[in-house]
Amino acid sequence: MKIYTSEEDYLETIYVLAKEHDGYVRSIDVAKHLGFSKPSVSIAVKNLKESGCLLIGDKGNLVLTEKGQQIAEKVNERHQVLTKMLIHLGVSPEVAREDSCKLEHVISDETFDRIKDHIDNIG
Repeated sequence: MKIYTSEEDYLETIYVLAKEHDGYVRSIDVAKHLGFSKPSVSIAVKNLKESGCLLIGDKGNLVLTEKGQQIAEKVNERHQVLTKMLIHLGVSPEVAREDSCKLEHVISDETFDRIKDHIDNIG
C-alpha cells in the first residue's frame, strides 16, 4: 500500500509529538497540532493502521509500527535538513519550515543525500 504525502505528515507529527510527550500521543493531539478536525484525523488513523504504519495502544494512544517509525524518521530528517539548508541560504525560519514541508516529499533520495552532505560539510 502506497503512503501518500498527507500520511507522511501524520506519521511525522505523531513521531514529533511522541518525542515531546514521552511516547503518549492521542488523535486529539494530532488534530490540534495540525489544525485538522477530529474526523479527518480519524480517517487518516484508519488508513495508517491499514497500511501497517500505526497501532492503537491499550489506552487509545497512537503507536508507530516499525514501518511507520522508519517513514516518520526519514521525513523528519528531511524536514530538519532542508529547513537548515534554506535558513543557511537566507530564507526566514518560518518560510524555511513551510517550504521544507513541501520539499521533503518530492525530492529524490539522491538529491537529499547530496544536500545533507553539503549541510554537514558547512556545519
